[in-house]
Amino acid sequence: MLYKKTIAAIKPLDEAAMQAARARQDTLTKPPGSLGVLEAVSVQLAGIAGTCPPPIPARKAVLVFAGDHGVVAQGVSAFPQEVTPQMVYNFLRGGAGINVLARQAGARVTVVDAGVAAELSSAPNFVQAKVALGTQDISVGPAMSRDQAVAALDAGVRAAQAEFKRGIDLLVCGEMGIGNTTPAAAIIAAVTGRKPVEIAGPGTGIDSDRLRHKVAVIEKCLAVNRPNANDGLDVLTKIGGFEIGAMAGAMLAAAAERVPVVVDGFIATSAAVIAVLLAPDSRACMISGHRSAEPGHDAALAWLKLTPLLDLRLRLGEGTGAMLATHLVEASARILREMATFAEAGVSGKSPE
Repeated sequence: MLYKKTIAAIKPLDEAAMQAARARQDTLTKPPGSLGVLEAVSVQLAGIAGTCPPPIPARKAVLVFAGDHGVVAQGVSAFPQEVTPQMVYNFLRGGAGINVLARQAGARVTVVDAGVAAELSSAPNFVQAKVALGTQDISVGPAMSRDQAVAALDAGVRAAQAEFKRGIDLLVCGEMGIGNTTPAAAIIAAVTGRKPVEIAGPGTGIDSDRLRHKVAVIEKCLAVNRPNANDGLDVLTKIGGFEIGAMAGAMLAAAAERVPVVVDGFIATSAAVIAVLLAPDSRACMISGHRSAEPGHDAALAWLKLTPLLDLRLRLGEGTGAMLATHLVEASARILREMATFAEAGVSGKSPE
């Protein structure tokens, strides 16, 4: 159980570095607090790195975890399951939205097969970590066995550790899996205690009738499986997905390695919920990239106590919103490191009241 060793290595943020970052922010040539959330992110980066100012997170990478879901058989998605492997090949050819945004950010893209329901050919920047050919239908029973849940978490840890060895300062976790907004909604409803009708959204673009059906399917998933909302492994086993578990594992690995991880939208945030249930201190290394258009995302962000950097009504997944947010994360570190202080610039500070 690699994920358990990883959890044991997760430590709280460096309070002295964060205090130094707050103090430096107050000396920079601007009114105190005028850069808002960017200031908070810079303080968080200092705490993660254990130094002030923190290093510039210029070396970026995205892990796109792919997996399929048995619940697709219940008609919860607008797209057929064969789109998952087709999109994996699109990622590998560099033609997807995340590839475009990663090129703009100077980030590399690695695709991890955590549980696609097809055998995929090997390729550069492709990791074969398939736990099984998709999960079981969560409307009739558990998504996976407990051993498979552990295997998914461990796969994510290994994938992230491989990226750390290649050298990165900032990790983005994205996903691909037709039907995966259904388990994500089930996870968020189970853990937050909110009703599925408040959490479930259109996902890939289903109409209102199919959305009502999707809500009913999620209600059945929760009734059939009765996940323990305080046990991340139980939630993952009963109503999760292989790519969701692998993303959670990667987030745990990032926290253990003290690498900030930018969390993408609705599905990635459900993985963050799993990670925080398993290791509460892992939340401190997470930065929410954006607010998804999916209605349940706010509930998950509130539970995690994360503030999204962007709100662009995105619902693509893949890590796209998080990748856009990496520019802001880098900017926050550059402000703290490169902006002149009042003393350095010869600028008068705030007048005494």
